[in-house]
Amino acid sequence: MSYSVDTVVVGAGVVGLACAQEIAKAGLTTVVIERDGSFGGGISSRNSEVIHAGLYYRPGTMKAQLCRTGRELLYEYCASRQIPHRQTGKWVVATTQSQENRLEQIHANALANGCDEVFWVGSADLRDGEPALRASLALCSPRTGIIDSHALMLSLLGAIEDAGGDVVFKTAVNKVSVKPNGFAIYLDDAERTCVYARRLINAAGLQATEFARCIEGLDTAHIPTNAFAKGNYFSYAGRCPFRRLIYPVPELAGLGVHLTLDMAGKARFGPDVEWVSNLNYQVDVSRQEKFHRAISEYWPECDRDKLLPSYSGIRPKIKVADEISDDFFVQTEKTHGVA
Repeated sequence: MSYSVDTVVVGAGVVGLACAQEIAKAGLTTVVIERDGSFGGGISSRNSEVIHAGLYYRPGTMKAQLCRTGRELLYEYCASRQIPHRQTGKWVVATTQSQENRLEQIHANALANGCDEVFWVGSADLRDGEPALRASLALCSPRTGIIDSHALMLSLLGAIEDAGGDVVFKTAVNKVSVKPNGFAIYLDDAERTCVYARRLINAAGLQATEFARCIEGLDTAHIPTNAFAKGNYFSYAGRCPFRRLIYPVPELAGLGVHLTLDMAGKARFGPDVEWVSNLNYQVDVSRQEKFHRAISEYWPECDRDKLLPSYSGIRPKIKVADEISDDFFVQTEKTHGVA
């Protein structure tokens, strides 16, 4: 069995769904192929569900530009589609002089990225605003917020279908062959279906490099090396005294064990950074002590026994010349020569 479409998107996470709905809205026949039984089962649902403001990224990078632009588009989209979200704001807090110095650097970086809405919170305002917090200084990001990621992806899925696109679940891609006018995409199904597409988008998330190796005609020299940073989360079985998100000064490969809130106001802590070689989402209860030490730096009254293993996610990192890249890695025809 074979058929033809304009565009195939591989991966039904938030990136794949967002790409597909824009393409389908343009009137182009669009199919999203997802090997799992539902959408967003990987990175898109295993995170802090935070709408970031763009404070940390290196000025001039895609991350810096797209985070700041994307937050505004996301707030607008959520408001227009009644997607649960809240602009909570966040405090990045320092508890030592060296951390205060690091906060100064983050402030300068935020301003360089155009985040001129950030402002300082001194000790008196810290006590009044969050009495349970222990910190000497904080940088406030008022445009940071939280979102119901499942509701967001469900809305994107509906937009694809409303525009005439299709999302196919429980279907893997065996291989892809580059053709003169597009791609032949061979599916791992009972009918041995081949889909011919003029455009192909690799939005396979954690499997993006694995999928790229299935594309016959793509020079493997253009396929980067992966590194996986697992982030574990703990929930809190007690009342949360905070009204906003609380972040420590960032650490290598992550933003530190921070406090975020879900749409119901329940607290969760994480992620930490655990470098792994395979995709295992089990949370090790022995990490509780490490979490408690990190949280106690800014919340001394945190009860260790109320920290409960919750879930984990894995952040894909791309290596370029054996170094972890601090930016997105987007390839087009100009990069790899495949039209």
